[in-house]
Amino acid sequence: MRDLLIVGAGGFARETAAAIVAVNAATPAWRLLGFLDDDPTLHGTQRVGVPVLGGTDLIHRLPDAAVVVCVGNPHNYRSRQRLVHRFALPPQRYATIVHPAARVGAGCTVGPGSVLLAGVDLTAEVAVGAHVAVMPQVVLTHDDVVESFATIASGVRLGGGVVLGEGVYVGAGTLLREGITVGAWSQLGMGSVVLRDVPAGQVWVGSPARFLRPVDHPGEPQVEPIVGAHIESQSRSHA
Repeated sequence: MRDLLIVGAGGFARETAAAIVAVNAATPAWRLLGFLDDDPTLHGTQRVGVPVLGGTDLIHRLPDAAVVVCVGNPHNYRSRQRLVHRFALPPQRYATIVHPAARVGAGCTVGPGSVLLAGVDLTAEVAVGAHVAVMPQVVLTHDDVVESFATIASGVRLGGGVVLGEGVYVGAGTLLREGITVGAWSQLGMGSVVLRDVPAGQVWVGSPARFLRPVDHPGEPQVEPIVGAHIESQSRSHA
C-alpha cells in the first residue's frame, strides 16, 4: 500500500476519501494519511474520520506520499490547476482514483491526479486527461476527450466524440450532443443542453444552451493557497 495525501478538505476531498475507502475494500492500495489545507482552523480536526494534518507545505516534507488535488468550485474552478502549477511535482507523485463502482471500458485512459467517483461510465476509447474531477453518475461515450483540469459535475451525459477543452466546468445534469467541442475554461450551467460548439472562455446556460457572459477568471494561473475549497456537485452558473 502506498501513502496518500488529499489536498483540500471540502466536499470533493471528502468524496474522494470515501472512494479510497471503497477502493481499499476491494483491493487494498492506499494508506490515506490525511487532508492538507492551508486554513489553520482545520488543522487537527477530522473530516469523514480522516485527520487534517496541516498545510500544503507538508507535500514536500512527505516526498514518498502520493498526492491527489481535490479542490475547485463553480466560482473558482481554476484553483486545481493553480495548485498543481504551484506544487511542481512530477506526474508520478499524483494518484489516480477510480471508484470500484465506476466503469472504464476498453481503450479508455485516465491521467494522473484524476478522480472518477461512483457510477461514472467510460464506454469505449475515452481519453481523460490529468487532474480531472468526474462526479457521480457521469457518462462519457465513445471517443470523448476530456482535457486536463476539467470538472464534470454529477449526472452529465456526453455524446460520442465530444471534446472538453482544458479546465472546462460542466454543471450537473448537462447534456452535450455528439461531436461538440467546448473551448478551454468555459463553463456550462447546470442542466444545460448543448447543441453546438462553445468557444473558449465563455459561460453558456439553458436549453438549448446559449452564451451568457465571459468567464470571470481569464489569464494564466496564479499561485494561491488552498483554504477549504470544494466542488459543489449541484453547481449552477451565475450572471
